[in-house]
Amino acid sequence: VMDHEVGLFCRELPKVELHAHLNGSVSYQTIEKLIRRKPHLNIEHSMTAIGKGQRRTLEECFQVFKVIHQLVDTEEDILMVATDVIREFAEDGVKYLELRSTPREEKNTGLTKKRYVETIIKAIQQCKNEGVDIDVRFLVAIDRRNGPEAAMETVKLAEEFLLSSDGLVVGLDLSGDPKVGHGKDLLPALQRGRNSGLKLSLHLSEVPSQLEESDLLLNLPPDRIGHGTFLHPEMGGSQSLVDKVLKNNIPLELCLTSNVKGQTVPSYSKHHFKYWYQLGHPSVICTDDKGVFCTDLSHEYQLVASTFGLSREALWNLSQQAIDCIFAPETVKQQLKWRWTDLKHHIFTVTKPEANYVSQTVV
Repeated sequence: VMDHEVGLFCRELPKVELHAHLNGSVSYQTIEKLIRRKPHLNIEHSMTAIGKGQRRTLEECFQVFKVIHQLVDTEEDILMVATDVIREFAEDGVKYLELRSTPREEKNTGLTKKRYVETIIKAIQQCKNEGVDIDVRFLVAIDRRNGPEAAMETVKLAEEFLLSSDGLVVGLDLSGDPKVGHGKDLLPALQRGRNSGLKLSLHLSEVPSQLEESDLLLNLPPDRIGHGTFLHPEMGGSQSLVDKVLKNNIPLELCLTSNVKGQTVPSYSKHHFKYWYQLGHPSVICTDDKGVFCTDLSHEYQLVASTFGLSREALWNLSQQAIDCIFAPETVKQQLKWRWTDLKHHIFTVTKPEANYVSQTVV
């Protein structure tokens, strides 16, 4: 009973998603449509997702993205993928979403980086015009594998859209294979982006032994941290890294299924969510790549609840506190907080647990 109750509550819960890579969020159904469009590629489903109980190394996860990129190489593909992803998040009760993606150019289809971003903005506007109940913003991603010149080019592109996208482009993401390149080479680009008013969400300490890089990047400081798996001393990080995160009050974007399936965390109970949550530090539950890892945000909340014994009230607070971590302006935060307040009574009434079920808070 309890699991069903919590599951129902997590579905009904209004949610904020702040760490979602566009191409990694493509669902089974959308992949199906893409495969039908491109039969000549001979791509099978098993190549684009990591199913229940499966584990992959981080390297293998990046191979999956390569396959998805082959399927998504025209403006038409991007438009379909982005609108599908936005609708699916909305169906899962996500009220505010920040999508991220690296602008790509495809010589053979004539796709340019600028058109890539424009098409995602078009998808966001299209969903809005259709009345899809979700507020969507976009983070332009820097892929660290592409080096400092490409990073600077991406920042300039993001600056352009920061001014012209009517508030839809709000920041930069730094991602890509964490084992390639060094953050210090990307600092000039990130500093420039920061100075021009773009918010920064940086993948940080995603793999072990990146203390020096993490330290450098934390000095910026970023506005949010993606994963931060190996920041704290118990995971081979250091107290001084933790202190910087706490001092600047930098929220963490935490993705449980992604970390366990990608093998950077051994099990759900060992996830660093517990470490930061016990410190009372802002931690936002996210999906990372809902398509590739076969999950959704409701499921991630349910995992946190069952693994760490969080009550419905604690889950509600977790979801509501995420509003303070978004990159959209204060007016948007205020509107979202009013929405949460409006919905609260309804959700706690609709999903009343059995009278004899007393919540056990473990954390």
